[in-house]
Amino acid sequence: MTVTYTREVATCRGLSCFLKLLLRWKGSIYKLVYMELIVFLLIYYTLNLIYRFVLNQNGREWFEHAVKYCNASTNYIPISFVLGFYVAIVMTRWWNQYCSIPFPDPIAVYVSATIHGQDECGRMMRRTIMRYVCLCVTMLFTNISPKVKKRFPGLDQLVAAGLLEESEKKVIQGLNKKFPTYSKHWLPLVWASSIITRARKEGRIRDDFAVKTMLDEINKFRGKCGILITYDRISIPLVYTQVVTLAVYTFFLSALMGHQCVEGHGYIFDSYFPIFTLLQFFFYMGWLKVAETLINPFGDDDDDFELNWMVDRNLQISYLIVDEMHHEHPELIKDQYWDEVLPDQLPYTPETEQFREMHPLPSTANIASQYEDDLIGMNDLNSVKGSLYSLAGSSNTLRTRTNSAANLLKKFMRSMSNDSEHEMWQKIPKTRLAEVIEEVDEQLTIISMRDQPSRPSVMNVFGTPSSPIDIPISPKSHLNTEANSSSFETLKQKREEDRLRRIKDNLTRYLERNKQL
Repeated sequence: MTVTYTREVATCRGLSCFLKLLLRWKGSIYKLVYMELIVFLLIYYTLNLIYRFVLNQNGREWFEHAVKYCNASTNYIPISFVLGFYVAIVMTRWWNQYCSIPFPDPIAVYVSATIHGQDECGRMMRRTIMRYVCLCVTMLFTNISPKVKKRFPGLDQLVAAGLLEESEKKVIQGLNKKFPTYSKHWLPLVWASSIITRARKEGRIRDDFAVKTMLDEINKFRGKCGILITYDRISIPLVYTQVVTLAVYTFFLSALMGHQCVEGHGYIFDSYFPIFTLLQFFFYMGWLKVAETLINPFGDDDDDFELNWMVDRNLQISYLIVDEMHHEHPELIKDQYWDEVLPDQLPYTPETEQFREMHPLPSTANIASQYEDDLIGMNDLNSVKGSLYSLAGSSNTLRTRTNSAANLLKKFMRSMSNDSEHEMWQKIPKTRLAEVIEEVDEQLTIISMRDQPSRPSVMNVFGTPSSPIDIPISPKSHLNTEANSSSFETLKQKREEDRLRRIKDNLTRYLERNKQL
């Protein structure tokens, strides 16, 4: 089981919150390296006793030369670089393997929401689909985890656990005889997809999009199962593991001689206990043991994943979602903030009042702009122009440009909230209003003259168009040229008045709506 200590380090006060973790045994460095440490100390003191009590003067000189040579040779081994890079790869691989473990919860939610029917057949479909999904991941775990394989050594144990039926076991056994090479963990997912297709034909699933969504989730589930099989089959290249192991063990074999306390070399403290040599052993050997533990997180080590717990949890949660909680929810009632729309701040208990936190501000929140007052002013012509232009343009622009004309118009409205509509319009100079209207008309003209993206038309299909055909003119349609000219001028003037009235009405409605808000 993974050793967790996040509760002990939730709050860091005092000298160090990690010191209390040094006394733990399960999952600790002491448990990993104590056997190697005992062997190292036995060999170290054996060589030390031989030097002091067994060898003669000539032998001691040869021993001292060997100590100097080994001590100088340890610097040639790049153990920190090789071991650190290897452990980084193993840690990344370890976490990616955990993220690749498939859980049936998303499939269960989709099945519960889309497969309708409170009768026995609908309930059976939902439960069977999720049983197949849990059977798939359990069969996968038996292929990659020794402890799950010991729990379910064969199909009979899966039948006894309720994950497999006798008829289904015979189908799997038949396929194993025909194709004994490949794993059959994917077969229950095929059965689950067939049941989804049958539910659509019977009308228990009401649209094809729901079918596609569930099948996509099943395929995603199968993809994660395939990733775990890939991790199990393809390891870190063996040559790299061998290089790291040889580097560590060669380094400490050299240290057994190179760190001996002899005459003219070493310190008197090392004569009795090699303190820093043991610390070096703890660090490097512990690093290597971490890599050995995490390179396969589906085993029996202290920090391996709890796969047997996952097997039980998957089936329980799946049945809870698709059966016990199927189409059930609490009563719909108005929440306590119904009239307020949204709460200003959720309450704190007296004990947690000290944990009250303020809204985080951006880094430039305290920097005031020198143009803010000018933009908020009532007589600023650019503010009025931008506001009228926003009203004359599309409604989408008015909704999306929150920092431009719409906000400026709100500020303009607030500054004159106590004035009547007539007084508000009187405050705007007529010359400036005409100037603004002229600019709005110019901007709309520019927008209308922009190049539109080319689209395929009938002319592209049938080639060059034919010549235009003259339309006969009715005798009643002959009118006086001067009358036509005067009618055109009148119509143009009327359209201009209508356009000005629409702009004014839009501005008036916008101000009234903001007053109501």
